[in-house]
Amino acid sequence: MPDIFPLLDLVVEQNASDLHLTVGRPPVIRLHGNLQSLSGPPLKPEDTDKLIRQVIPERNLKELEKVGTTDFAYPHKDAGRFRVSAYRQRGNGGMAMRLIPSRLLTFEELGVPAVVQDLVLRPRGLFLVTGPTGSGKTTTLATMVDHINSNYDRHIVTVEDPIEYYHQHKKSIITQREVGIDVPDFAEALRRVLRQDPNVILVGEMRDLETISSAIIAAETGHLVLATLHTTGSARTVDRIIDVFPPDQQEQIRVQLSVSLIAVLSQVLISRADVPGRIAAYEMMIMTPAIENHIRKNETFKIVSAIQTSRKQGMMLLDEHLLELQRSGKISYESMMAKAQMPKDLEARAGGGGL
Repeated sequence: MPDIFPLLDLVVEQNASDLHLTVGRPPVIRLHGNLQSLSGPPLKPEDTDKLIRQVIPERNLKELEKVGTTDFAYPHKDAGRFRVSAYRQRGNGGMAMRLIPSRLLTFEELGVPAVVQDLVLRPRGLFLVTGPTGSGKTTTLATMVDHINSNYDRHIVTVEDPIEYYHQHKKSIITQREVGIDVPDFAEALRRVLRQDPNVILVGEMRDLETISSAIIAAETGHLVLATLHTTGSARTVDRIIDVFPPDQQEQIRVQLSVSLIAVLSQVLISRADVPGRIAAYEMMIMTPAIENHIRKNETFKIVSAIQTSRKQGMMLLDEHLLELQRSGKISYESMMAKAQMPKDLEARAGGGGL
């Protein structure tokens, strides 16, 4: 019968990002963005059930049995923690485990635009970090929180499902609330958070109308709110937020968002072409009077050109950063095109050779 702990040791040793356990395949790791099967026989139903039971807390086991899916964090020795999703598929157990690095990275190591360090010191407003699943949003947010925590006296309240990076108190006070353990859901946590004297609020995921509405109100009322969305690109992010609301509320939300939004940092992770590993590409939108006006007037399609003409202010389109990475040999042409927001335009610029 398989044992999960050598598998977790291997993930840490190889610096893999994920471990997948599913019936009919040997254990699989994701290394530098690619799936690799480990040696050994395919897992049987009793194998995956045993592997799940080796790490799952009792309350999550009950949730798995009741609703078919559960998420939790699992600490593995001193090597790091894993974000875990255990689930049922075809009547059998399966599990995906993502390694959370034990060391927080710096802004320089992440390669985020330099302007981010100044933006996270704003006393109020909404700062969104967006991108697809697995693009490193949580790591970027953790670095933002650590930067504030290390340098400034703030009360930072995080609401996460589950808590991934544990932060120690430094110059700031850190309060970390885990959905399902400390508080029932994101919406309830945000309803209560303003009574906890926060300066900075981190929302692990803006999932629904109530959570998004509460985050915007918190940003309007004098708090810095850091949050994530599963969108790519600044204009799409703004549209996604507004579209969550009923039509009769959308005009009001556009006005609120135009006033409260500080910036949108959109990111993707790409396999490197020069050395083993992955590298992030970013889009940076910072609120300006022009972009504020585009949001208020429901002209989000004009945000792209506003970013293009504002590079001196630290803004950059995702496709521009992709082209820079490709021209410097860090990513392949194929990888660049696979992540492009406007592939036809980028293809023409890559061929024509001009930013």
